[in-house]
Amino acid sequence: MPLSGLDIYKLLPKTNCRRCGLSTCLAFAMQLAKKTMSADKCPFISEQTKKLLEEQSQPAIRTLILGEGKDRFEAGGETVMFRHEEKFRNPCGIGFVIEDSLSDEEIASRVKKINSLKFERVGQVLDVNMVAVRQNSDQKRFVRATEIVMDSTGLPVVLMGSSPASLRQAASAASERKPLLYCATKDNFTQIASIAKDFRLPVVVSAPSLDELSYVTKELVSLGVDALLLDTGRKPLSEKIWDATQIRRQALKKANRALGYPEFVMAENDDPYEEAAEAAVHITKYASVIILKGIQSWEALSVLTLRQNIYTDPQKPLQIEPRLYPVGEAGENSPVLVTTNFSLTYYTVLGEVEASKIPSYIISVDTEGMSVLTAWAAEKFTAQAISDSLENSGIKKMIKHKNLIIPGYVAVLSGELEEKSGFKVIVGPKEAAGISSFLKNLN
Repeated sequence: MPLSGLDIYKLLPKTNCRRCGLSTCLAFAMQLAKKTMSADKCPFISEQTKKLLEEQSQPAIRTLILGEGKDRFEAGGETVMFRHEEKFRNPCGIGFVIEDSLSDEEIASRVKKINSLKFERVGQVLDVNMVAVRQNSDQKRFVRATEIVMDSTGLPVVLMGSSPASLRQAASAASERKPLLYCATKDNFTQIASIAKDFRLPVVVSAPSLDELSYVTKELVSLGVDALLLDTGRKPLSEKIWDATQIRRQALKKANRALGYPEFVMAENDDPYEEAAEAAVHITKYASVIILKGIQSWEALSVLTLRQNIYTDPQKPLQIEPRLYPVGEAGENSPVLVTTNFSLTYYTVLGEVEASKIPSYIISVDTEGMSVLTAWAAEKFTAQAISDSLENSGIKKMIKHKNLIIPGYVAVLSGELEEKSGFKVIVGPKEAAGISSFLKNLN
């Protein structure tokens, strides 16, 4: 368990020298417990205590950086069992496996398709994170397939060799990209550790049980390899959920450092619907890296959309900047619509306005990321708030008319809004799906 402020205070010299900038050692201890100050601020703290505090300051689940350059990403660093307790921090990496038995052209084509899996949703770009190369042929072919993948993408690479010798050859060819090695087991961990140390690479540890996982991770750490991910192998989904839950619980609740690493999962299934469903479960149940087989756009989009939803802050909804947004060649006679700054609401409205092909203005009111009815109930989407947004947006100088379209669900605001803003209020449709036809028929 993390040390409390009083626990840390017992380890300090208790001189109250104030060199840390605080009046007492107790105050300094409290700040250390909150992780708002570093132990280096105390000139009299012993090296042993400093080392202990540094160990305690590490997250229960290690944060690993996978890959190099602009496409690298962080895995792990999680601090809670449940998203509503705080939030899940680092979105899990989504990757796809490529067999080295494919031809050069097939490998390049598959990687090109993987590179194209980018989508925009509510103002955010959703994309994939890695490519895994799996050995089914001889060592030379495995290395060649790795080289083709590296030449075709900047994404991080996972090397899934069938032997330590093959992994060493492929790791040598891909060392500049810092590939992830798959995998170390109780039978080969000394050989894998040698490769990882020579090229300074992260490693996936694979074992069917948590006890065996703990044993191998401890051995690897003792050999100087601590950039690890955990995998309990292919099992029925219910067993994988159990393993993932127990690994997270052991790391967070029991301070079991041997299991305090991100989880790696292979979610392969010939049925893309089953594969997407399995990946969805792993996203919600603690996986940090998920490798899939299917590269269909619809499957990738469904998985990435769920990831986006799970890894948002539940206490801070996705929101856009509250301001005036012109759509198309909006001019002085264009209609003006008002909505909230909740991302999903705004982009839904935007899509319908664009579909109407009527150049318009959309004013996004600051409702702290709440949807229309929620913001109205919380008194964030009020006549005064809308009137203030109209004033601050500068829309009055950009149009000749004084007509304002509001969502049908808040028609009750019409009278008060007309008094406060001086605009004529037009009640629009309740659902965004009706906006396109509403604008087309607007006189």
